[in-house]
Amino acid sequence: MWIHEHQNWPDFTWDAEALASKLADIRYRQGCLLGRMEGLGFELKREASLNTLTNDVVKSSAIEGENLNPEEVRSSIARRLGIDIAGLIPASQDVEGIVEMMLDATQQFSLALTKDRLFDWHAALFPTGRSGMHWITVGGWRTTDAGSMQVISGHIGKEKIHFEAPSVNRLEKEMKAFLKWFGNGDDIDPVIKAGVAHLWFVTIHPFEDGNGRIARAIGDMALARADGTQGRFYSLSSQIETERKQYYDQLEKQQRATPDITDWLFWFLDCLGRAIANAETKLGNILFKAHLWDTINQKLVNERQRLMINRMLEDDFKGFMNTSKYAKLAKCSNDTALRDIQELKERGIFIQNPGGGRSTSYRLPERADNLRFQ
Repeated sequence: MWIHEHQNWPDFTWDAEALASKLADIRYRQGCLLGRMEGLGFELKREASLNTLTNDVVKSSAIEGENLNPEEVRSSIARRLGIDIAGLIPASQDVEGIVEMMLDATQQFSLALTKDRLFDWHAALFPTGRSGMHWITVGGWRTTDAGSMQVISGHIGKEKIHFEAPSVNRLEKEMKAFLKWFGNGDDIDPVIKAGVAHLWFVTIHPFEDGNGRIARAIGDMALARADGTQGRFYSLSSQIETERKQYYDQLEKQQRATPDITDWLFWFLDCLGRAIANAETKLGNILFKAHLWDTINQKLVNERQRLMINRMLEDDFKGFMNTSKYAKLAKCSNDTALRDIQELKERGIFIQNPGGGRSTSYRLPERADNLRFQ
């Protein structure tokens, strides 16, 4: 028996007392994080939110096996939010669609979630009317033509059904109940509501494709309501992508259980707690970068040097800097690159790593280093 076949469906229950301390800790840490963000300047706060939204979009798609270009995602978000950043590049239709959905969910979190709004999100996710090579119903609930909605693994004849969604003829009623509940101003904590909504929507699986991404967008909407701000400073989708196997295991486990979803909410809160912890670490990095630039800017660097320093401060920068890498990234000669590097080294902005000759490389100062540049 699947959870949606249970006689008490969809009257979800959970042990509020058992979850109380965990929820209180989450709410405390949310408050601390948001408080620290309020203490930042406008530009730093905007950078942190842009990075979080970019990770949310990229990782939510990665959970479904779709790899988006992070630079396209970042450019699309920045353009839509009116943020002036260097290196804006055109974004594909797929990127623009999921960005449009995520920004609508998080920036317009106070607006009602309606059937038409969900249809708009779905249409944005599939602008060509196709999922991969297959035509699907876009901007509407799945139809009988799509067949039964099952998640299956294994070879033919030895298939394992992990989940089977409610039949098509139940969708209108199921989604009407879900949307009415989500819109109610009840006394459920918004963080708990995010966890319940995520599970409930995924279980109904109302669309032919895109259900996971839309479920996470709904969860982010509920979390934005919990925070009371359009700024996003922690990414649950990034944490879920890191814990993808556990995520799917927990979903499957709950699909085979009763509407008592205490175990699911335990995992959801734990995952959210780890997302906030990672955000706290990243906030520390942002503050360090700001301090680093304050120190560097006491004496100006040239545009190539500024570009390279910013590139090395990016999360996806791998390894260290050397002359050939500098020349390639800055589009300059090796002689110019070496001259720039020597200037930065003399000022203490570049620190030479152990080793020499062809293996000579450089890193930026770290938090433990003394930031007294010349």
